[in-house]
Amino acid sequence: MLQNLFIPARSLASVAYHSTSFRQAASQAYHSTSVRTVGQAAGQLCIVQLLTSRTLQTTGHSHSTLARHLASLATTQSGSRSFLTSPPAPGHNSSAMSVEAAKALAGAAAVNNHVNAATKVVGIGSGSTIVYAVQRLAERVKEEGLEVRCVPTSFQARQLILQHGLVLGDLEIEGRIDVTIDGCDEADRDLTLIKGGGGCQTQEKIVAEYSDTFIVIADYRKDSVKLGQAWKYIPIEVVPMAYRPVMARLGDQLGGRAELRMAKAKAGPVVTDNGNLIVDWYWDQGREMNWREVNTIIQCMAGVVETGLFVGMADKAYFGMEDGSVMDRCRGGQ
Repeated sequence: MLQNLFIPARSLASVAYHSTSFRQAASQAYHSTSVRTVGQAAGQLCIVQLLTSRTLQTTGHSHSTLARHLASLATTQSGSRSFLTSPPAPGHNSSAMSVEAAKALAGAAAVNNHVNAATKVVGIGSGSTIVYAVQRLAERVKEEGLEVRCVPTSFQARQLILQHGLVLGDLEIEGRIDVTIDGCDEADRDLTLIKGGGGCQTQEKIVAEYSDTFIVIADYRKDSVKLGQAWKYIPIEVVPMAYRPVMARLGDQLGGRAELRMAKAKAGPVVTDNGNLIVDWYWDQGREMNWREVNTIIQCMAGVVETGLFVGMADKAYFGMEDGSVMDRCRGGQ
């Protein structure tokens, strides 16, 4: 009896990479999932197939040609139904698919546009979106013979580098990084970022700071006019002995409320790769914030290691959109 299955974009990418054509990849998807979900699976494959091509090279602020290319490819052999518009299986959240596809598009666009033969050291960010950038980077290294060393921003990033057969580097050896590609939890119109949802903001900020170019990748949900529309708190890494006084001082000086982040798969608090704790500061949404000043105030509190505010650091961001396009924006909202 057929089961309703959903194939994640990461698995579909693997299929698409090893297929000679989209048709063959779609056929494989058909035989590995149910009739009711094959349309969505093939739609994912279509996007993955496209993101590995050079059609993602930037030609303007909106990659609208990609959306048209998607529409032309995303049809069944009989041409009777679009893979991308097939009805979702009962109980399946179709928006989750579009989010993963958007992440993949943003990651591939960043790698295609900011890594070339002259690039020698690449900073690898952390989180769910960076997975797709690393996949694309590994593909280009294999196809084009690129010689790059990768500096990780977390344990997760280090594992991604090793799993994809890329060369592992570090700041002690490299000293300087050509380009860092990383995700974000939210970006405003000026590319002020909130990062640290995964607890890696300290190493992420170090790697970004010592990079010639810092590129941000995200899906459409992370793009905001002002901070707070998509993300409600600032992650702050704190030395364990100082978490209580830091929480109190945040409230006294900046208002809002602070909470110690608790782990979900272990008893007790989240512990960072650096052995510290995470305090999440929920600021007063009704108060206008000068984020550069706020960042400085928090950094000056004894016991604070680093904040998740990245102010004036990102050079450019790529946002994968729901329609299959990629929107790019430079610092300052251009």
